[in-house]
Amino acid sequence: MILAHFKPPKSFPSPYLVLRTDSKGLVSLDFVASVPSTTPNSDALMQAVLESLEGYFSGTLFSFDLPLSLSASPFSLQVWQALQNIPYASTKTYQEIAHAINKPRACRAVGNANHNNPIPIIIPCHRVVPKSGGLGGYGGGVQIKEWLLKHEQRHKL
Repeated sequence: MILAHFKPPKSFPSPYLVLRTDSKGLVSLDFVASVPSTTPNSDALMQAVLESLEGYFSGTLFSFDLPLSLSASPFSLQVWQALQNIPYASTKTYQEIAHAINKPRACRAVGNANHNNPIPIIIPCHRVVPKSGGLGGYGGGVQIKEWLLKHEQRHKL
């Protein structure tokens, strides 16, 4: 397991992102208040992840093409794949995602899969909102979700 950290822009509500990769791809991305005491490592894959995040936060990268190493139920994997199809600076509702995966009655289950997404930003769960309006919840906190959505609106083509 390779561990690294990334410092987003000062305006971002979380001071650091901690990233983990394995031999297959990116495993997790966590929002943290301080850098872990573990010394970060790097390899070609992690370097690609860090460069992609730099592009995303600078407003020059609009989609990610990184290998992911995901371990979850087939349903969660299906939801996470659907999330990756939401265009940059766009949003979909939980219901729209449920319909996209041909499980129109699974809105709550979609919400749970969204909540359990181990790789936020890269798998853009921040782009999913309730049909009733507003932002809904976000595992990293609503402030982060709001920042990400506004960031994408500022940089959309």
